[in-house]
Amino acid sequence: MPLPSHRRLAVSATLIAALAASIAPATSAFAATAPVSPTVAETTPAVPAPDMDGVVAALNSAMANGAPGAMARFTGPDGVRSRTVGVQDRASGAAMDIKARFRIGSVSKTFSTVVLLQLVQEGKLELDTPVNTYLPGLLPDDRITVRHLLTHRSGLADYTNAMFANTVPGFEAVRNRVFSYQELVDLSLSEPRTTEPGVSYKYSNANFVVVGMLIEKATGRPVSDAYERRIFKPLKLRKTSYVHPDTRIKGTHVRGYLHPDEAGGALVDSTEQTVSWAQSAGAVISNPADLNTFTSALMRGRLLSPAMMQAMTTVTPTDATNTRFYGLGLRRYDLSCGTQVYGHTGTVQGFYTYAFSTRDGRRSLSAVANTSNHGAANTALGGTLEAAFCGKKPAATASSRAAASAARDLTSLPAERDLPERH
Repeated sequence: MPLPSHRRLAVSATLIAALAASIAPATSAFAATAPVSPTVAETTPAVPAPDMDGVVAALNSAMANGAPGAMARFTGPDGVRSRTVGVQDRASGAAMDIKARFRIGSVSKTFSTVVLLQLVQEGKLELDTPVNTYLPGLLPDDRITVRHLLTHRSGLADYTNAMFANTVPGFEAVRNRVFSYQELVDLSLSEPRTTEPGVSYKYSNANFVVVGMLIEKATGRPVSDAYERRIFKPLKLRKTSYVHPDTRIKGTHVRGYLHPDEAGGALVDSTEQTVSWAQSAGAVISNPADLNTFTSALMRGRLLSPAMMQAMTTVTPTDATNTRFYGLGLRRYDLSCGTQVYGHTGTVQGFYTYAFSTRDGRRSLSAVANTSNHGAANTALGGTLEAAFCGKKPAATASSRAAASAARDLTSLPAERDLPERH
């Protein structure tokens, strides 16, 4: 049956349009094509394999700069890779053991922050409320808020600068001492404040002593109980503990060795101590596997709500390098390959620690060297981050060498200090 005239016109128009499209210039055809969303492969850069040879080189460099031993553990999509060098006990000669426990120093600050932010989620605290609202009369300035503590912008002086001005004598004076939180706050308040509240970043252990006080006031329980119930047990961190003021590290553990201020002086075994001078600012004990689990779980959102994670990972620079930043109890380092990692560094007498993860929590690294008061060892240990998260460096060419000269590489920067350093 013949098509009606209006149908014949429509079909003709369609054929003419198709013919025109088939002979149109290629540029016209591309211009008329609707945008296509890039594929996952096009938008997600390939994740480099960890350079474990580079990790070992960083560990060996830490040893060359005064650490008796060092180790690192990396977890990623392809599983776990760990490396150890040197000894964990100079007296016995026992080799470094990747399962051994050690003092994590200021990595404890991230644990304390998680607990406090959980309390914020529960409505027991507010980030932008003055500390004195919860601890009346504690601080001399009502403008200092909870957020200022977590971001090191309170202006509270770091009492450890005076306490450890002479490293070994200062340590021996507090090795077995038990402080109250109030005594540590009083030590801070006896010194001039470093900045007006909220104005600038100035790292201070006093901030996280007050965080511990806030946790205990809000929960009515010791901070050790909050760590246990809110983090250690839920994540099954069986090798992680907060034992203040006990001086021992139970089970297989790394012994820590403190460098004296005098060049060439004998190392001091600093393993046994109360760490009461730090408490919620630095007294947690852990091991590499538990630290990997913790930083990965945190970044995956297993401990905090999306809103709290957004607050925690909102960072500001800690120096002028545009590579190092601080959020709420959390450091962010921007590596030379463009990868951003979140976590914390730790220094306590005899131990340097790094515990970091990518923002998606899929890759994490923990590393430790059993010495302190020797910044070159700390800087060297930080090289494990570049090797683990950025992989092998490409062979240098004339153009790549020029680009590398401007690349952001943490290994070229002195490590950030969590305690006073004399070397």
